[in-house]
Amino acid sequence: MKQKDSFADQIWMFFASVKLTVYTLVLLALTSIIGTVILQNASPEAYIRFYGPGLYNIIQVLDLDRMYQAWWYLLLMVVLCVNIVVCSIDRLSVTWKIIFPKKISVNPQRFEKTKNRQQFECPLPMDRLASQAKQMLAGRAGKIIEKTDENGLFLYAEKGRWSRLGVYLVHTSVLLLLAGALIGSALGFKANLRLDEGQSADTVFDAHTRLPIKLPFTVRCNDFQVKFYDTGAPEEFKSSLSILENNQESFTKDILVNAPLRYKGINIFQASYGATTPDKALFEITDSETGTVETHTIKKGGDVPLPSGAGKFIFEGFVPHYDFNGHDLGESFVGRLAITNGRNVQIALPTRFPTFDKMRKDRFTVEVKSWDQAYYTGLQVTKDPGVPFVYTGFLFMIIGCWVTFFVSHQSVCIGLEQTGSGSTRVWVAGRANRNAQSTNLTVKKLVKELKDISGK
Repeated sequence: MKQKDSFADQIWMFFASVKLTVYTLVLLALTSIIGTVILQNASPEAYIRFYGPGLYNIIQVLDLDRMYQAWWYLLLMVVLCVNIVVCSIDRLSVTWKIIFPKKISVNPQRFEKTKNRQQFECPLPMDRLASQAKQMLAGRAGKIIEKTDENGLFLYAEKGRWSRLGVYLVHTSVLLLLAGALIGSALGFKANLRLDEGQSADTVFDAHTRLPIKLPFTVRCNDFQVKFYDTGAPEEFKSSLSILENNQESFTKDILVNAPLRYKGINIFQASYGATTPDKALFEITDSETGTVETHTIKKGGDVPLPSGAGKFIFEGFVPHYDFNGHDLGESFVGRLAITNGRNVQIALPTRFPTFDKMRKDRFTVEVKSWDQAYYTGLQVTKDPGVPFVYTGFLFMIIGCWVTFFVSHQSVCIGLEQTGSGSTRVWVAGRANRNAQSTNLTVKKLVKELKDISGK
């Protein structure tokens, strides 16, 4: 009566199944398609706008908004890794015995029915022809093994047994690629950082969760420059960044869109830019009583005296929206007129209406003549410790595919039999586990060289 397999044996058989490999690969392929259809790492508002609240809830539950970091997707990759390892171990013992046999046995009968087998007669005696045949075979196939029986002398050589390891190189490459993906998902991050000119930061914010991530150094934006085409579209934008450690500047580098800064396994990419609050502007102050007109460049928080020493004007700041009697005036400079007699008036100077302050019909009016538009730099900060594994995996994949598809285990046998007339009957045949055409070519060349020796 057959004994039932233990639970451990059943688990082993499950993971050693080729069907499991196929099913897992199909599932990974199908779910990857989903990841290209559904928006990834977008804002909740974007998902609700595109898919509605109901589908957004499902997307959140299944982590489809960051599918390649979802627990179930990573679990599929872990299953595939275990499956590859178990399959490789399960078949390794047989392959190992083929590659490293204790003794190589020669069986000439294995070559009798090969399609490339060729036979002819040579007028040279067998002993003399054997020495020539050994040199030829050794030069094309490797170490010679001789066997003698009642049928004559057999010369056997082979090469490329190690090529059966090619599939294990491919398996290793897949494991390294999957390991790189898993390590990158578990230990890496993709974050955003916004810096104004002169600003420093040592904390970035995760692109998906918005949680803060502490960096092992400080990033300072020394300068940001943007160039525009005549159409107004951005031509080029770049940031001058410095890396600070222990309050000491390590180095400075200009980064562009495709020229990131890399330091201590962390990559800083130039991703975006935007307009920031102007901190300096040119104001024109008019005194309607005396007709005096003065212009002053004032920084935010600064002040200048009014004409005739009647008080001072204070530049308080800039707001993206200014409400005036229930109307949004848009971007506006905000200031304050502090008159000597104690009257204090806050004024708004909308960028769309330069002469707006004249509507007050007061003695002193202010107009914004010009300002320097400042920009902030938008940086994408990433860390992926799995990249070395991925690069190594690609290297192993190239080597493994080359070995698997272009290198084969070839064996060639030459049979020599002395005839009664003093000549030698010769046959040559070869076998290969793949790439039979290469073996056929080796057999043809050996036959031609042996015939050349005999003068045929």
